[in-house]
Amino acid sequence: MPRLPFITFEGSEGCGKSTQVRLLAARLTTAGVPLFITREPGGTTIGEKIRHLLQFDPESSAMTPETELLLFEASRSQLVREKIQPALERGMVVISDRFADSTTVYQGVARRLDQEMVGHLNTIAVGRCWPDLTFVLDVDLATARARMLRRVRPAGAVDRMEQEPLRFYEAVCLAYRELAGREPYRVQLVDGRQAVGEIEEEIWQTVASRFGYLARLLREGQKSGRA
Repeated sequence: MPRLPFITFEGSEGCGKSTQVRLLAARLTTAGVPLFITREPGGTTIGEKIRHLLQFDPESSAMTPETELLLFEASRSQLVREKIQPALERGMVVISDRFADSTTVYQGVARRLDQEMVGHLNTIAVGRCWPDLTFVLDVDLATARARMLRRVRPAGAVDRMEQEPLRFYEAVCLAYRELAGREPYRVQLVDGRQAVGEIEEEIWQTVASRFGYLARLLREGQKSGRA
């Protein structure tokens, strides 16, 4: 059997990707597929400290775009070498809630940093560990904003990345669509306004068609459960 895939989920804040990560993971777990789930920024002890600094630290409001970029790359570099590469080498499917495409879009486009520089730093952080398949959940800004407002946060916690003006998120959404247009095989654009179950099924059909051995494992697991 070939190496199991590395699958990532992307999209603007409030797009519903974290829900779909959990649902895909549940399907694969049912099939008995060895699985490692992670997120960005974070996923390691060092990465989670960087995540807090990027998102919730009271002093982060003074952070420059360049500092933000380097912190994301530092978290990613640690995650790839400490967790993702070893998991793939052990024969596991890896699913990540965000990866390097987030930096391409958020820092390279929405923050208007030099895109060649961003691409170079992504390459340093990722090495050869690039996703086999990426789902971008595409939603309109009104839907995304409503979902963000419903999120439950610890008392007093304010996510810095959710405080940007609408034009920032407009740039993010457009950049993800352009990314899907440039890399149509790897990057699959999914209408995030659909019902959760409909999105789940569309994602699974893509995974099953791309990686048929995973679909076979799921069918075998379902048969064994009925036996």
